[in-house]
Amino acid sequence: MSSQRVRVVGLLLLVAGLAAALAGAVWKPAGSEAAAQGDELTVFAAASLTDAFTELGGIFESQQPGSRVRFNYGASSQLRLQLEQGARGDVFASADQPQMEQARAAGLVAGEPRVFASNLLVLITPRDNPGSIGTLEDLARPGLRLVTTGLQVPIGAYTRVMLDRASRDSAYGADFAARVLANVRSEEDTVRAVVAKVQLGEADGGVVYTSDLTPAVAPEVQAIAIPEQLNVIATYPIAVVRDTRQAAQAQRFVDLVLSDTGQGVLAHYGFQPPR
Repeated sequence: MSSQRVRVVGLLLLVAGLAAALAGAVWKPAGSEAAAQGDELTVFAAASLTDAFTELGGIFESQQPGSRVRFNYGASSQLRLQLEQGARGDVFASADQPQMEQARAAGLVAGEPRVFASNLLVLITPRDNPGSIGTLEDLARPGLRLVTTGLQVPIGAYTRVMLDRASRDSAYGADFAARVLANVRSEEDTVRAVVAKVQLGEADGGVVYTSDLTPAVAPEVQAIAIPEQLNVIATYPIAVVRDTRQAAQAQRFVDLVLSDTGQGVLAHYGFQPPR
């Protein structure tokens, strides 16, 4: 075969290879990786919202074909800090107003946050109640192993507000909060970790949200009501993250949470309407 003919054959093979490569680049099916990344919504949500928001994510995906919702659950304070440090997110749902206000002050969220749910506190013990806790007053009894979170985590802050209210009540005594906190053996990262410690019998008691008494948890713990005058209403605000690349989709998710459908899902998981 002549050298000229060899060069022609080689050129034809090269052209064929380039055509195949271009065809592979052009014919991207709908729902490809690039499209999936463009339609992925990342929601930063308080740990107590895990069950309700996971269901809402499924509803959102069914309403928005081709979209995908990814959740980052954790303590509201941790989520805010992650956003401050540059983590990419589209929606922020907090378990208290202070964390949302700090996010607003740092320029992390756009527009006016909307309160979408409320919650109440409840005292839980392991099912066999090894600490023989029957009332809130019992938490001050020396020798108990209690668990909570740090003050920066909403449930830890709400718990301390409740204890301070009790300390102003003569029935509990001015040093009630100090005596209860002296029994705290560990400060967990999230309310779900507090639930797990009590559920596993690694603590005699802890204060959590009423919504944490899920069908999986309720049979394994005892729930003790906190007197109404001492209880604290937990407030949940939600907002679109300012630097989102999907402002319209993020707002649609917020709208779903605020809608009758969203409120119904939240009520199913033990949350109360906004107050």
